[in-house]
Amino acid sequence: MGTVVHLKSQINDSYYQLKDSVEDKLILTEEKIKSKLASDVDLVQKMTNYHIETGGKRLRAMLTLSAAKLCGYYKGSRDVNLAACVELIQSETIKHDDIIEEGIIRRGKQTLNKIWDNHSSVLIGAYLLSRCFEMMVDDGNLEVLKLLSSTSAKIAQGEVLQLQHNGEVDMLEETYLKIISAKTAELFAAATKVGAIICDTGNKEKDALEFYGRNLGLTFQIADDTLDYNSELKLFGKNIGKDFFEGKITLPIILLFQKLDAVEKKLLIQIFKKEIRNKEEFDMIITLIKKYNIIKECHQKAQHYINLASNSLTVFKECKEKDILKNLTSFSISRNF
Repeated sequence: MGTVVHLKSQINDSYYQLKDSVEDKLILTEEKIKSKLASDVDLVQKMTNYHIETGGKRLRAMLTLSAAKLCGYYKGSRDVNLAACVELIQSETIKHDDIIEEGIIRRGKQTLNKIWDNHSSVLIGAYLLSRCFEMMVDDGNLEVLKLLSSTSAKIAQGEVLQLQHNGEVDMLEETYLKIISAKTAELFAAATKVGAIICDTGNKEKDALEFYGRNLGLTFQIADDTLDYNSELKLFGKNIGKDFFEGKITLPIILLFQKLDAVEKKLLIQIFKKEIRNKEEFDMIITLIKKYNIIKECHQKAQHYINLASNSLTVFKECKEKDILKNLTSFSISRNF
């Protein structure tokens, strides 16, 4: 239990350090998003207002702002505009996720598709992305436009790849990494790299921040997927099992399948073939995950990407901004799992 507390504390501390360091610019980013999404179409305005009110951590926007600061960008508003772009890409992705997965709750509130309908939510997702592209064009940098537009395309391909392998408990770990790299890590990588692009830094700095963002994104997704099967979190009132009940195949299930005997594998396959899974089946999976020490193995894999992300920052001189980004990677996973 102490490990979970330690991990949660480190994540929270590093997140708030990052937020505090870019607070002024983050406020401007929120204002930019709100003004850009304004519409004289009543339903569009209602839905975008609700979207803004549901908030979110704005982590990707903060990464853009922090990366730009690390590279020496202090004056001007390009960092704010592009941080808003990154957040709108993320928001569009979430809207489509909720529709595909028939999600009804997001960040503790009802999803857009639950309140209104799938048709309206799809169109709002397209509206968010179109406003994002307007800001990209306004920035006027071809490298930025190419990066963020290609990132959006890769995210969509990742969504399709996940659908293609939906329910495959024997999915290769390599396939899983391709999915989360496209769906999650690509936007993290773009968020950090774009901060370097607007500073006209050299390729070394751009590549370093892109590599940092990609590996940070992989870490975040693996950690998120793992937390969903971590029974210790029940002690802190966190709901777990969302991925299981949705039938989503993530790293804990992939690693578990590799270790099961023939009888257990057959049972796991049968469970994930069902349209609806129940709590008893989830408890059974949790028991198997504990039996084969899967949580520890997942954290070991996450630690690999943590190290890669942290080491990529060595090209930058020592400073507060570097320390903050480095701390964000320090999910020091205890070996007590």
